[in-house]
Amino acid sequence: MSTLPPNTNDFRRRLRAELASAEERGETHRTITARELHNLVGGYRGTTNHRMPVCCRAMRAEKRDGDEVLYKPPSGDGASLEIRYRLPR
Repeated sequence: MSTLPPNTNDFRRRLRAELASAEERGETHRTITARELHNLVGGYRGTTNHRMPVCCRAMRAEKRDGDEVLYKPPSGDGASLEIRYRLPR
């Protein structure tokens, strides 16, 4: 039995959950890397069949005014993409 790889909605749902959790803790922002988000969703470590470009697109899609890209890898998509999301959303 095989499971489907994560899709954009999977990454967006998890990112929103992370932001909501940080907001509940009273944080004013939440910084997250694509590596961290991909690991939270699953299927990154030790695999060549990762969904990093999909993860990065999801992170950029959730970006709003006031959010800040802290680091963008040269290719645009990569585990080191880092975005600080302002809270509350």
